[in-house]
Amino acid sequence: MKKRNKKKRLKNFSISINKSNKTKNQNYASCEGAIYCLGFIGAVVYYIQTATSFWIGVLGFFKALVWPAFLVYELLKFLGA
Repeated sequence: MKKRNKKKRLKNFSISINKSNKTKNQNYASCEGAIYCLGFIGAVVYYIQTATSFWIGVLGFFKALVWPAFLVYELLKFLGA
């Protein structure tokens, strides 16, 4: 009987730890999503403003979706990695 109570307490403890970690991760994810969204909007505006034709604007929209990849590539190229 005591063994079951101990297992139950440990199980409840691990569930409460998982719940608290989940809320922390959700808060970070929402912040990262907001930053990515602002970057996406800025990239779309930039690429569409510099587009010389409709299809270059469409290409700019797709480039704006993956702008972090361009950023990391240029950063690594600058660092010489």
